Amino acid sequence: MGLTAGIVGLPNVGKSTLFNAITKSNVLSANYPFATIEPNVGVVEVKDKRLDEIVKIVNPRNVVYTTFSFTDIAGLVKGASKGEGLGNQFLSHIREVDAICHVVRCFENKNIIHVNGTIDPVDDMETINMELAFADLDVIEKRIPRVEKKAQFKTDEDSVLEYGALIKLKEALLNGKMARDVELTKKEAEMVKGFSLLTLKPMIYVLNVGEDDIVSKNYNKYVNDAIKYANDHNSLYVVISAKMEEDLSGLEEDEKEMMLEEYGLSESGLDDLIKKAYSILGLQTFFTEGEKECRAWTFKKGMTAPQCAGVIHTDFEKGFIKAEVVKYDDFLTYKSFAKAREAGKLDLVGKDYVFQDGDITVFRFNVTK
Repeated sequence: MGLTAGIVGLPNVGKSTLFNAITKSNVLSANYPFATIEPNVGVVEVKDKRLDEIVKIVNPRNVVYTTFSFTDIAGLVKGASKGEGLGNQFLSHIREVDAICHVVRCFENKNIIHVNGTIDPVDDMETINMELAFADLDVIEKRIPRVEKKAQFKTDEDSVLEYGALIKLKEALLNGKMARDVELTKKEAEMVKGFSLLTLKPMIYVLNVGEDDIVSKNYNKYVNDAIKYANDHNSLYVVISAKMEEDLSGLEEDEKEMMLEEYGLSESGLDDLIKKAYSILGLQTFFTEGEKECRAWTFKKGMTAPQCAGVIHTDFEKGFIKAEVVKYDDFLTYKSFAKAREAGKLDLVGKDYVFQDGDITVFRFNVTK
């Protein structure tokens, strides 16, 4: 599944530094606005300790982790929705992603200028949200006249549904709410899905702090204000030091673990960010195993066995017959599908089975030409 998150924020808040850490790449990261001109896209492996344990048992020739794509988008400024700064071209890039990682500066550094001249995380958060809302309002207000007459005369059921949804969204945005806060019916949501509204996308606030703050956990006023804002708006957040993550990304895995242990950290901020990105998008993981390859696959929570088979290949879904499923903990106990079957821990499931996070599976299918 080609899932993506866009990294957004004001200029000089640490977006490109975070992107460097995520992808171990070396995109331009400079102390001036708009250092990023074209969106940089990087694909990162999602490390999963469960797959590592499966690999220890199976010892396959190849291991494939699932992946997540991050797009570093140039810094937005107040008025971006009206063309200020580098304007709408970057708002269009955000429309293409599944989730938004909003980087917020919560550190002081006299050598790194702030685009507004002063550090104020809550104001920064509201600035970006307002620009996203204005951009959505522009889309909605252009669309409403096209369906209004049909809706009012009730000549077309779809137009009635779409018009009602657009009015709900417009009123919410005008009252300072995000589109994702609006309760839409399933049909209404389908009607507006094609508009790729920015404020409908799930958002995680990435609070960028100094390295000392991460180690001490003694957060400053900037961090605490930003956390309160995120909580007040029912949003997920991650406290992270982009600079530390960039340093960690240059280390070998064992060196990275030693450094984290030295700092008293159980995991990196990037690991936490990816976990929360999975959570906010309703993503889970199933596994396939064999001597040739052990692999992790991403699926949406609630997907059935045939749909998960389709994640591997569309033919698997079309010709789905059954799936053999062993729970992760049972696989660790019995070490193979054969022994799990003997112990009664292998389930043969059909089309109605809803896959669970951590399921290990073999699909049975038949495709006739």
